[in-house]
Amino acid sequence: MKFINLTRRTEIGANSYYLEIGRHGVLLDCGMHPKNTGEDALPHLKEIARRGIEAVLISHAHQDHIGTLPVAMRRFPGACVFMTEATAEIGSVLLHNSVSVMTRQREEIGERSYPLFTHREIDRASKRWRWCPVRQRISIAGERAPQRERNALTFEFFDAGHVLGSTGILLRTEGQTVFYTGDVNFDDQTIMEAAIFPQEKIDVLIMECTRGDHAQPAGWTRAGEERRLAEALGNAFERGACVLIPVFALGKTQEILAMLHKFRRESRKVSGEFPIYIGGLSSKMTDIYDRRARMTRRQLPHLQLMRDVAPFILNDETVRDAPLRTGRAYILSSGMMIPKTLSNVFARRLIENPQHSIFFVGYANPESPAGILRDAGNGGEVALDPDKPPQRIRCNIEQFQFSAHARREMLIEYAKKLSPRKIVLVHGDPPAVEWMRATMSTELPSSQVIVPTSGVELEL
Repeated sequence: MKFINLTRRTEIGANSYYLEIGRHGVLLDCGMHPKNTGEDALPHLKEIARRGIEAVLISHAHQDHIGTLPVAMRRFPGACVFMTEATAEIGSVLLHNSVSVMTRQREEIGERSYPLFTHREIDRASKRWRWCPVRQRISIAGERAPQRERNALTFEFFDAGHVLGSTGILLRTEGQTVFYTGDVNFDDQTIMEAAIFPQEKIDVLIMECTRGDHAQPAGWTRAGEERRLAEALGNAFERGACVLIPVFALGKTQEILAMLHKFRRESRKVSGEFPIYIGGLSSKMTDIYDRRARMTRRQLPHLQLMRDVAPFILNDETVRDAPLRTGRAYILSSGMMIPKTLSNVFARRLIENPQHSIFFVGYANPESPAGILRDAGNGGEVALDPDKPPQRIRCNIEQFQFSAHARREMLIEYAKKLSPRKIVLVHGDPPAVEWMRATMSTELPSSQVIVPTSGVELEL
């Protein structure tokens, strides 16, 4: 087996990994960096330009895992592309939105290589995507795989509990097994149910490390965190505030909408029909969650978010003009508050007003505007948009723990169950990856723990 990390550095960026197993070459994910632009937003696909890619396997439809799939399909036209049906539906919407964003960025930031692909190219490419159910062994040729074919390379999707359609991917050939976790959550969320992952013996485990630098707080429970959020919202509304919650359009938006629906219905400090606002892309993703409510493993299968929560929809124009009225919750993407996105534009309107609040509920890259704002805290100064002057932080800022990624303690526990020959650590900022490496090296002495250098071929 051979492995190449195509992500440009140790980070959560343009996630993509080349795996050569049993004389077969496959690509695991092909993402776009959420913060970088142009060539820097792409995986290092040039590193595998002369290698045969028979299949591209997509774990889920977040931008950092599927965002440059059309580029990969252009460079490897013979490769079959596999994902779940839900990921295909979400991915098509996300990639079309990405074309619109890149087209705008071509003018705004002068990035002449944009758009990296077109709407027409996405339509053509998506017709070649093959939808696969979970827990069914399939050959990379696209057929259902006979159990007796030892030399064929097969894969099997497992529900990852991260967002709608997300999977871990188990590959088998010639008596060798590799499991790629993708992004995983071993705990129930408000909508998504916990991952169901393989428990069998694995030779190589490729594992995400997103929360490797975050210990579970003493006494933390999800129910307790929900109470804390409900109380914070109630306090904010009582003092005449509106509240901005930066979220990812896929996953976090729907989880927070479901949580706020619970708050409205239950006897909590924030009960009542307070107005909720989301963005246009978030509404499209929420429509997909609603359509698939009874077709997928999930909690609250009868909840229709667009009908029962009835959020108002903001766009690029209305977010600049929407009045900052009391008792309103703005659930806006992007989660990292990338410049020009709804959450960034809206944050710049309220950041200097001590009456209002920004609540962070998930991961934010420390170098992203959201990460910088969160870490600077009240009284600090931050430039959320490089084209705008810095602003003094006077609004109320609070952090809540509702991550869609597995706690580091659960990742360690899962690795111990599998006790693989080798563990490859990916998808984490350097401190997170280093904690996972050091801990696993101590607690799994029989496993070789590897942090792959970008672009360097590893023998596994």
